[in-house]
Amino acid sequence: MALSDAEVDKQIRHMMNFIEQEATEKAEEIDAKAEEEFSIEKGRLVQQEKMKIMTVYEKREKQIDLQKKIQRSNLLNQARLKVLKQRDDAIQTLLEDARSRLSSVRQNRQQYQELVKNLIIQGLYQLLEENVTVQCRKDDVDVVKNVVDAAARAYQDGTKKEVKIKIDMENFLGTDVSGGVELIAQGGRIRVVNTLDSRLDMLSRQMIPEIRTRLFGVNPNRKFNF
Repeated sequence: MALSDAEVDKQIRHMMNFIEQEATEKAEEIDAKAEEEFSIEKGRLVQQEKMKIMTVYEKREKQIDLQKKIQRSNLLNQARLKVLKQRDDAIQTLLEDARSRLSSVRQNRQQYQELVKNLIIQGLYQLLEENVTVQCRKDDVDVVKNVVDAAARAYQDGTKKEVKIKIDMENFLGTDVSGGVELIAQGGRIRVVNTLDSRLDMLSRQMIPEIRTRLFGVNPNRKFNF
């Protein structure tokens, strides 16, 4: 039996509604999936940017921490250097004060003559030469003359060797020398400096560790006290 025009229209509308419904559902499904993928991608991008920010922050934090450590180390080193310089300045001031008092040793003539004699004897033992020239300050010539024979005898008694001592009357030690003598042998090729200044310099080098300890106490960071 043939369908009427009304029934045909009805079926067509029904098919169109079904297709439209399918299309709508499909479109909704596509939209939902796109929204889900968008959310996932957005979350991934956000997390990725968060990781980048955290990495940059951690790197910066480490740089700041390193800079703080370097700055602290520099400040500590500067403080140590300042303390060391102040201590060295104090020791040098002490030594300069001692050096400025050397000339007062010559004021007690008897004690100074005995000191000069011992300085000559010591120099003779260092040289072990038969002919020795003694140089001194011009104003110490009389002092040396008074003790040179006694010094020669003391040396000869100790070594059983002869020695001839000549006082240099042409070349004197400078006025900047506080006192003492210099002994010369073999035409000037050998020289022993036994001035008061040289003895103080030698003594100060030997005693600086002890002076440092007496002034500032034992340094806990030093393994050896020398």
